[in-house]
Amino acid sequence: MKRPREHEEGPVRFGTSGVRGVLGDDFTFAGARALVGALAESLAGSASTRPTRGSAARGGARVVVAYDTRFLGGRLAQEAAAVLHAAGLRPCLAKGPTPTPAACLAVRRRRAAAGVIFTASHNSPEYQGIKIVGPDGAAAARSLTDRLEAATARRLARGREPARLEWTRTVDLNAPYRAHLGQLAAPLPAAGPGLRLVYDPLHGAGVGVLDRWLIEAGCTVSVLHGDPDPTFGGAAPDPGTARLAPLGAEVRRRRARFGLASDGDADRFAVVDGRGRRISESDALALIIDYLAGTRRLGRGVALSIATGSLPERVARAHGLPVLRVGLGFRALSTELLAGRADLAGEESGGFAWAPAAIDKDGMLASALLTERLARDRRPVAQQLRSLHRRHGSSACGRLALPATAARRARLTALGQQTPARIDGCRVLEARHDEGLHCRLSDGGFVMWRASGTEPVVRVYAEAGSRAGLRRRLRLAVRRLGRGG
Repeated sequence: MKRPREHEEGPVRFGTSGVRGVLGDDFTFAGARALVGALAESLAGSASTRPTRGSAARGGARVVVAYDTRFLGGRLAQEAAAVLHAAGLRPCLAKGPTPTPAACLAVRRRRAAAGVIFTASHNSPEYQGIKIVGPDGAAAARSLTDRLEAATARRLARGREPARLEWTRTVDLNAPYRAHLGQLAAPLPAAGPGLRLVYDPLHGAGVGVLDRWLIEAGCTVSVLHGDPDPTFGGAAPDPGTARLAPLGAEVRRRRARFGLASDGDADRFAVVDGRGRRISESDALALIIDYLAGTRRLGRGVALSIATGSLPERVARAHGLPVLRVGLGFRALSTELLAGRADLAGEESGGFAWAPAAIDKDGMLASALLTERLARDRRPVAQQLRSLHRRHGSSACGRLALPATAARRARLTALGQQTPARIDGCRVLEARHDEGLHCRLSDGGFVMWRASGTEPVVRVYAEAGSRAGLRRRLRLAVRRLGRGG
């Protein structure tokens, strides 16, 4: 996105997971007010959200407003609630920093017309963002966000957005979410109190929510980076390999069974084993699918993104479950859950949902279910994973993020125009161009390149038969993008 000229608001654009931008640059209070005003205008004009007879005194349709621990999130949420109230709607403003899954649950439980969540998820600290949630608790459909983009542009062009509105009435959305987790996860066995683990919320909104539920469930929990911090300790709250190093070290130091981490708004999760080694997102997802299917809590099927590894698919099919592959962006997975074609969804970046408990990403739910499995099966995580690999075949899946330089973007475009015939010594059996470039290879693996829809990076994904093969495949994929320039 181009930097707007001084005193001129740039366009508001939705990516794969809402609107994101650098705070004070391409994300501003004026832009946020205009977008929330556009949403209020849309809801006020929708027949499905008009108040029923006798409810006018209560103020019209309800809208949940929440925020994570990012800079100025609370102030932005207060102003959003005031804008909604001024438009005749009923804002339900979170009492404090709230995980996105808790806000999505509140939208559904409170029968709200929509949710407005101020979060930039795993982006670096200078970012802020807005996620719009529909009444089903999932990210708003593209048809709505397209209309909101146009309406926001018109409001900014008029230049008459109200400033410094306030709304102070709040409600705790975290306590109902913890109770919700308790209803979904089966009670831990008597050995539960001996289950020692470490949780790293990365200074984000998960602190005080997931860790508190785990303690109430009987686990012994050590919390790392548990102080809410808008700088997230000086780095992006992305539970990737680099941010998991302190968690791995703490797991080893405390001799814990495993470690859990969540991103800035706790809608994604990550796992390390008892030796502090990161478990890939695909492997963690396979463990959860195997457990839920084995306890007869899955029946319709599994929906996976095209960049997710093959182990979750093989495990699901072994349990007799159909598997659907869809494009990137969790809204595509939520669509399959809402349509009843699947009751579990997962993606390559740690996103997970299990219907009807959650329709959008819920990293805390995934963590709770994985903890439930590990409380019942006392074998080390790595041993359980090796068992899955022996039964269903070994594979390794991973991803990288590279700065989206002009040279890399040009190479990405060229790759899409001239698909390679062979990659890493394997024939390209099929190429998909709807989400960047995805190449299915003759050895059962894949390579994928795409420009991120949420930050200025180019993402590279790959799967191979071993960890060594994955490292080589990722190196080769990166080389095809050139030196970066």
